[in-house]
Amino acid sequence: MLIKLKHSSTQSLGRLLAGLVVSVVASAAMAAWPEKPITIVVPFAPGGSSDIVARNLAPMLGERLGQAVVIENVAGAGGMLGTQRAVRAAPDGYTILLGSGSEILINKLINPKVATDGIKDLSPVVFVGTGPMVLVGKAGLPANSVADVLALARAKPGTLSYASAGNGTPMHVAGELLKMRADVFMTHIPYRGAAPALIDLIGGQIDLGVSTLSAAQPYIKSGKIKAFAVTSAKPSELAPGIPAMGQVKGLEGFDLGVWFGLFLPNKTPPEILQKVQTAAQQVLADPQVKKRLAEQGISASGASAAELSKFMATEVEKYRAVVKAAKITAE
Repeated sequence: MLIKLKHSSTQSLGRLLAGLVVSVVASAAMAAWPEKPITIVVPFAPGGSSDIVARNLAPMLGERLGQAVVIENVAGAGGMLGTQRAVRAAPDGYTILLGSGSEILINKLINPKVATDGIKDLSPVVFVGTGPMVLVGKAGLPANSVADVLALARAKPGTLSYASAGNGTPMHVAGELLKMRADVFMTHIPYRGAAPALIDLIGGQIDLGVSTLSAAQPYIKSGKIKAFAVTSAKPSELAPGIPAMGQVKGLEGFDLGVWFGLFLPNKTPPEILQKVQTAAQQVLADPQVKKRLAEQGISASGASAAELSKFMATEVEKYRAVVKAAKITAE
């Protein structure tokens, strides 16, 4: 016996079958991913901390995912050009951002007109790691501790200068937090990166600097500059022999570091997010990768996307309080 279907029923059945086909095709595509090389966007120039971290992860991440992972440096506008490149990329898993505090959180705080919002426009994948910054001084500065530095600052307000890797960087925020907590005034000198700031510090053109540990360590070890404290609550195993800012009298609890994470564009399929997270966690658990990152002043994490999101929610409030109180702007 033949069964005649009404036109509307035929249309409904057609839509159902079409939906099933799309679902099957999409599932097959997810299973096959990745089918071509993957790009990690580094929003800063080659040779900086972000670039070094990304290049330490890329080879083994490629092995885990079964495709080459290449680095693309997109520098400019304090990391925003590279961040925008990642935000605007197709959400297909082939463009990953190696992000840090500057471009993900701070830039939006110091310049609300910035179109990209690192929290809203990107999906966290994995927490790569954290590291302390370090307060350093020129070799000839008559100070051997944080207490000595603060005494000099109080004796001659405004005469001491301190350098950072740029306006609105974590180093700048840490310097302003120190000024606020200690109630001292020092003149901020922003540079375009840690390297030129350290060169002027070695040359004696500036008195102090807040730097990433990786950039400053060679000069600390050679005696070309002095190290007063890491910017953490407790001493860091990455910087043996250097006191912690958070254990200085009057600065108890001081804790502000640099951090890195992997991010994907919003609307990236959760199956791809999970694949990248699992592969990255395996890479970050590798002893050789941990060792190489430690040599760069970074303690490998490997925490999940959810844990990275929670960390960022806490960190952005730290930044917000300092940016507001110190009136830090993009200019």
